[in-house]
Amino acid sequence: MEKAELEGYYDAHAEDLFRYFLAFTRSEADARDLLQDLFVKLARNAGCLEGVKSERAFLLRMARNLAVDRLRRGQVRRRREGECARGKGPGTMFTRAGDPDEAQFRAGLEEALRDLPEEQRGVVFLKLWQGLTFEEVAAVEGISPNTAASRYRYGIDKLRARLRPLYEEIR
Repeated sequence: MEKAELEGYYDAHAEDLFRYFLAFTRSEADARDLLQDLFVKLARNAGCLEGVKSERAFLLRMARNLAVDRLRRGQVRRRREGECARGKGPGTMFTRAGDPDEAQFRAGLEEALRDLPEEQRGVVFLKLWQGLTFEEVAAVEGISPNTAASRYRYGIDKLRARLRPLYEEIR
């Protein structure tokens, strides 16, 4: 793959991929490492994007596979447990808010997202923050569109229940 082509993919997709990795791993350092791994892998496999209908969905699928591989090896879990033991939390998934109420709500949303089961968290993130359809989410997650829709619904229900009191308080 040519340098300019790889740079184009990076410019177009790196921010979304980083946020996906961050939602998946809950660690800014791991998200940065996985993003680098993805683009190294992409650079080494020059023709992997040829004939792909949706570059974005393909890259998100690559991202998911890399993140799952890392989780399976246990590196993320051990690092996160060490950070928690030292009183350090994961990086923030959202940009900082100037309004204190908005900052409080974003912090509550991040915490609620972290507490969702992994499969629901991934689907909710892809649907809400990446704007994917259920068919695209299903392709990224390797599940059926109906399963994606039900995981999304369960995740949204849990987020609503968790965030409603905070919303009412700051409203």
